[in-house]
Amino acid sequence: MTIELALVHGEGLTVPERVIVAPSVGVFRPLFGHDVACGQNVDAGQAVGVIEGPGISTPVRSPFRGILAGLLANDGERLRQGEPVAWLRVA
Repeated sequence: MTIELALVHGEGLTVPERVIVAPSVGVFRPLFGHDVACGQNVDAGQAVGVIEGPGISTPVRSPFRGILAGLLANDGERLRQGEPVAWLRVA
């Protein structure tokens, strides 16, 4: 007997933390101190920073709602797509 589960990406986890990842390649610039600060509530879709690439700036948006626990990328750090940027604590 086979049991198949249909889970939304990242929502099948039982741990209360989630990671926000870089949506593209470029240099990370946090919005820390402007719109988002550690310990602050973050809504799904809210930007926590931007990735600056050649001629384009892409917002780094949280796919989850939670409390910003910390940034994992430093201001000015060059990131590849999918690298961790920040982590949230969800309830």
